Amino acid sequence: MRLILASTSPYRRELLARLRLPFDVVRPEVDETPAPDESPATLALRLARAKAAAVAGAHPDAWVIGSDQVADLDGAPLGKSGGRDAAIAQLSAMSARAVVFRTAMSVQRGDVAFDAVDCTRVRFRKLALDEIERYVDAEQPFDCAGSFKSEGFGIALFDAIETQDPTALIGLPMIATARLLRAAGFALP
Repeated sequence: MRLILASTSPYRRELLARLRLPFDVVRPEVDETPAPDESPATLALRLARAKAAAVAGAHPDAWVIGSDQVADLDGAPLGKSGGRDAAIAQLSAMSARAVVFRTAMSVQRGDVAFDAVDCTRVRFRKLALDEIERYVDAEQPFDCAGSFKSEGFGIALFDAIETQDPTALIGLPMIATARLLRAAGFALP
């Protein structure tokens, strides 16, 4: 069976490779603008489904994985910062607070879809502006929801991570991925 990852994220590609299944990578063309009053969980799942569907439509013979992550700060979605000033603002807003990261995924082929949403709670320690600036300048996490890389230097920003799947915070919850791929018929241990 053919498998496609509907993402050009190097983080998701590296995680999916852990399952030792051959897969292709295709960039999904999806507008990621939140709808008015859309909750972070709803946004993450809508985008994961839309990314999988966008690629699946062009590759009807393949199973397609779409994924998206949205930070939930008191019900308000935080996505990728895209630049230094926005990253500093995001991390400043999360300082000394708990933030829930909603990582959604969808595995689709034709009219069949299997979905999952992981919730990971991150407790940020109190961060001084100079710490935030040093971190942002060192790691430049502009392509990450919440403006940090937990698999890198960003781990120093936290007091705790509460999760059922440590890979979810990196961008693709591998426990759910394996479960959904088994449901789609892939042979995994």
